Amino acid sequence: MDNAKQWLDMGAGQVIVTSYIFPDGKYSEHRLRELSQSIGKDRLVMDLSCRQRLNTSTNETEWVVAMNKWQTLTDMTLNANVMHQLSLYCAEFLIHAADVEGLCQGIDASLVQALGQWVPQGVPCTYAGGGRTLADLQLVDALSQGRVDLTIGSALDIFGGRGVTLDECVAWNAQHS
Repeated sequence: MDNAKQWLDMGAGQVIVTSYIFPDGKYSEHRLRELSQSIGKDRLVMDLSCRQRLNTSTNETEWVVAMNKWQTLTDMTLNANVMHQLSLYCAEFLIHAADVEGLCQGIDASLVQALGQWVPQGVPCTYAGGGRTLADLQLVDALSQGRVDLTIGSALDIFGGRGVTLDECVAWNAQHS
């Protein structure tokens, strides 16, 4: 918590929080509430990396929050109720699809579609993982009904990628803002 205040005091506009709210892989609403009250909800971004798994009880796919370089699954499974509860303490979400992150092989369409339904109206949400082309920007927009943004990393020219240029992304955003 002191670290977050220090960054904000040095001029950061927001702080991104990840594993701090999952001590020993267990969600701590107390830690999240305390941090949110300390620095202000409007200055807190929740970064939730997640991994896909099959729930053997329901035979349905679910996304579990992961930490420690995506190797440790926490006790939190993303769904509409969880996203609503977390949104009480933060200004926006950054969701990493760990299973496709950095591969430049396409987005996790199922997760993007679910996020479009789960993220509370008016809460910004950025999805990261697998984005590689302008078509992926369009797909995320369509699947989420315009409620989720996409960040492109490894495929972007400024990071050495060959999938899309920064100029193309800026132009796409200008046309769709």
